[in-house]
Amino acid sequence: MKARSKLSPVAEVGQLLIVGFDGTKMTPRLSSLLTRLQPAGVILFARNVKSADQTWRLLRDCRKCVAPPLFTCVDLEGGTVDRFRDVLGPTPSAADVFATGDRKLFRKHGQIVGKSCHALGFNLDFAPVLDLAFEASRKVLSSRAVSAKPHLTIGYARQFLTGLRAARVLGCAKHYPGLGGGKLDSHHALPVIEKSLKQLWAEDLLPYRLLRPLLPMVMISHAAYPAVTRDSVPASLSKIWITDVLRKRIRYRNLIVSDDLEMGGVLSAASPGQAAVEFIRAGGDLCLICHREDRIVEAYEALMAEHERNPHFARRVAESLARVHEFRKKSPLLRYVSKKPSAAVVEGLSRRLWEFGEQVRLEGLARAEKKNAALRRPT
Repeated sequence: MKARSKLSPVAEVGQLLIVGFDGTKMTPRLSSLLTRLQPAGVILFARNVKSADQTWRLLRDCRKCVAPPLFTCVDLEGGTVDRFRDVLGPTPSAADVFATGDRKLFRKHGQIVGKSCHALGFNLDFAPVLDLAFEASRKVLSSRAVSAKPHLTIGYARQFLTGLRAARVLGCAKHYPGLGGGKLDSHHALPVIEKSLKQLWAEDLLPYRLLRPLLPMVMISHAAYPAVTRDSVPASLSKIWITDVLRKRIRYRNLIVSDDLEMGGVLSAASPGQAAVEFIRAGGDLCLICHREDRIVEAYEALMAEHERNPHFARRVAESLARVHEFRKKSPLLRYVSKKPSAAVVEGLSRRLWEFGEQVRLEGLARAEKKNAALRRPT
């Protein structure tokens, strides 16, 4: 089915959504959903990725259903968050790459992740993680966070983003304003982080402040910061965090996307429909809903209803739609669509990924041994 060439103003509300779905191929049901909603993007998970060729064809078929250029998204950080593991082989985690201390490998990490994404048809990777590796969140974030020191996190992320962009893939910093102080996993519950704005500004927010010009997107977390907002509302639904701090104080101008609005951290505060409306009302641009079709439709219909009922909300929607359209116009990376990956391309990606993993492992071991030797040296 061919997409409509032009969207009506009301139909454009779907451009506030990035959606996920089950299955590994286009179906009449999925085609109908995408054609009706005309979302800004789709996101695939390991459940959707069975081979390189199949994934590329699935994304091609998604593009055919939607008129504007589609954000084709994936979470590919490496380590525990690796959607291509069964197709291309494992990607080293951010923490393992960081442990080498080699800035060239930081950039190569972004580049090899980007090349894998681009070859399979993706143009947006929800990475890197800018959360700081504090002790409080060690069990939750594990190898996803690289350092408790903001400047070291910035050094890794800057190189990763540069490598990603060199491979023609956009990045997205997450999880603003920072999950490093959280003890709970926001996939299942609402983390409550008891830090003042002054503390957050000097630590967790520093990567967003200093990397601001390099960030195509920022993802908002489902965590509460009661010392800042005086309530238990997740940052993803908070005008204070999205508009007052990120937009006005940090002066971030690109796109703001929610973390998945089906996660426990936000469902404790609102239904997916209510969460979508409140995220946009708070100043967000793109609602991420990753799993159930009924929740995607609920969010779409809630946005439509509030858009038609509330002129102030309609103006807020118009601001985000204008930002999304302007971003597309200015982003050449969205215009690059890879050719269907051949067996030789897939084999080459897998080989380079394995070689990179070995390089990371060996350099990490060598650096650790050097540190241990220094500690054993008599003073």
